Amino acid sequence: MENLTLNEDTLLLEGLKVSPQSTIPSFVLLLLIYIFVLVSNITLVVLITSSSSLHQPMYLLFCNMSVNDIFGATIVTPHVLRDIFIPPSERYIRYIDCAFQAFCVHLYAGTSHTVLMIMAFDRYVAICNPLHYATIMTHRMVLGLSVWAWSTTFIAVSILIGLSVRLSRCRKVIPNPFCDNASLFNLSCESVLINNIYALGYTVVLLGSSIISVTLTYLRIATVCLRSKNQALNSKALQTCGTHLAVYVFMLGSALIIITLHRFPQMSDYRKVVSVLCEATLPAFNAIIYGLQIKAIKQKITFLFRSRRVQMK
Repeated sequence: MENLTLNEDTLLLEGLKVSPQSTIPSFVLLLLIYIFVLVSNITLVVLITSSSSLHQPMYLLFCNMSVNDIFGATIVTPHVLRDIFIPPSERYIRYIDCAFQAFCVHLYAGTSHTVLMIMAFDRYVAICNPLHYATIMTHRMVLGLSVWAWSTTFIAVSILIGLSVRLSRCRKVIPNPFCDNASLFNLSCESVLINNIYALGYTVVLLGSSIISVTLTYLRIATVCLRSKNQALNSKALQTCGTHLAVYVFMLGSALIIITLHRFPQMSDYRKVVSVLCEATLPAFNAIIYGLQIKAIKQKITFLFRSRRVQMK
């Protein structure tokens, strides 16, 4: 890699530092997680779209999350799996592929937050204003909110990556297992002040609006439940909101751990492992939470398995 000129459009990914003894176990573990993510999330999407009884706003929003999880896992995990068996000095990636991967990584992360914000709004209307739920959360409204969740993130991330792509490059090494925006603009020796300002603003707006909206929504829901004597309402709120909140806390906690580890360069190897595990396990966690904890979906899955057994007999 040392002999490459700066004009060559090739970068070196440091990737994970895996010992020879851990290569196969690491590969098998990540592969099994990835297969589970694909199978579980595709099953959820097919199940919801093919069952008219599940064509409700909450489940349609689950589809949004499942599609996003498939997208997020696919953009990172196969690349990491390939690099496990490649020597660190030969883990090359074209700059255009690196920029595309960085765009997809941030699109996945941003859309996860915007979709969870919509899901929080859906639960707020369902629990705090149940009489008007059907008139507010129509299919047209769900479609509009879904388009908003994806399009706003797409535009914001396009600007984010575009500001990094415009820079000239004087370095060739990506000190991460996959590409992201910071990896791109750190390749340049130019001033990256504009990049840092926009990236900071984007992060503050995304996380700030996400945290504030979800917190206020659940405080309002908690207030309604405490005032209500309706046990059925409280049970429904605990079931649906608990799953949503668990996913949100897991996602937010993962992001905060990675951000914290960025502050300690001596822990870069741990940060790489955590970032890969978060990218791989969060989609799996979402599928488990939504697939097994939501009663209607669990009943559908159980029914399908039972009907297949009967057909086999």
